[in-house]
Amino acid sequence: MNAFQKIGLLIVAILVVVYVKMAFFGSQDVIVDEPQTPSETQVPTEEQPEQEKPKQAKDYVYVFFIAQNSKGDEVYRAVKREYAPEVDGTSRLKFALKTLVNGPSAKEKKLGVYTEVPAGTRLISVTETPSKVVINLSGEFELGGGTDGLYKRLFQLIKTSKRNSNLPIYLQLNGKQVDVIGGEGIMINQPLTEDFANE
Repeated sequence: MNAFQKIGLLIVAILVVVYVKMAFFGSQDVIVDEPQTPSETQVPTEEQPEQEKPKQAKDYVYVFFIAQNSKGDEVYRAVKREYAPEVDGTSRLKFALKTLVNGPSAKEKKLGVYTEVPAGTRLISVTETPSKVVINLSGEFELGGGTDGLYKRLFQLIKTSKRNSNLPIYLQLNGKQVDVIGGEGIMINQPLTEDFANE
């Protein structure tokens, strides 16, 4: 083997060493960078629930009170209240009925919104099954206001219930299903509909 062959062999050996070094060390640099790419693509995925939270926090139920329209006629006014089930696990319907029984807010009262549900009425229970809903109110619900007031509060109850549940609604007072309500003896059909009164 002459000197030129030795030099050529040495150059080839150096080139092989340089190639191996670049190939292995260069690929490690690429591998180190690769995990950063998935973490960058996960950032939008992790941010999506945060973007959805405001939508979930702004869920509303609708409760029917009474007010006057521009012509001075009494109308049933749906007011919305923010529904936050994570507070106490209350269903939409139960939350709406609690709001109905508590009456309009001070601000709503200033705007002329009122209720025919008597003060002191309590929501004893709301039993929701796959086939029906049973609303149990205290006896104060049927006291006072005359026939007109009784009809109005029944409409408030029915409209609020139907707006927040698609199930048939049954009414109890102090745990007993109601067929006749109020001192005037208004007969009602169950489940409740807006045509609740027997003719």
